[in-house]
Amino acid sequence: MKITLATPALLFSAVSLLLLAFTNRFLALANLVRNLHAQYKEKPNELLFGQIRNLRKRLVLIRNMQIYGISSLLLCVLSMFLIYIETQYIAEIFFGIALIVMIISLSLSIKEILISVHALNLHLSDIEGKQ
Repeated sequence: MKITLATPALLFSAVSLLLLAFTNRFLALANLVRNLHAQYKEKPNELLFGQIRNLRKRLVLIRNMQIYGISSLLLCVLSMFLIYIETQYIAEIFFGIALIVMIISLSLSIKEILISVHALNLHLSDIEGKQ
């Protein structure tokens, strides 16, 4: 397979949108953590502690999603540079690695979403149990 400068550049818009989505999730979680922390300091209880523990897992996943996403983008840029200096074979290897790293980032995103949905389902079942 022969790739051109345009091939790795195709990922730029996708990676940029993913990083924006990951950053938005991170900011929303950071705000939630701050609110839960304030609530826990005011009135400690086990439910808040469990939520904070869950959010810690999600924050680690989001951090890793961002790291892998940025790494994929960097590898695409490196691949483009290698194409530019006419080292095609090495460029193809780096582009392949960039794709694999992006797959890891997306897989972590799926895992984070599943954890988030599970946490929301626990809240819903708690509300349903009180009625």
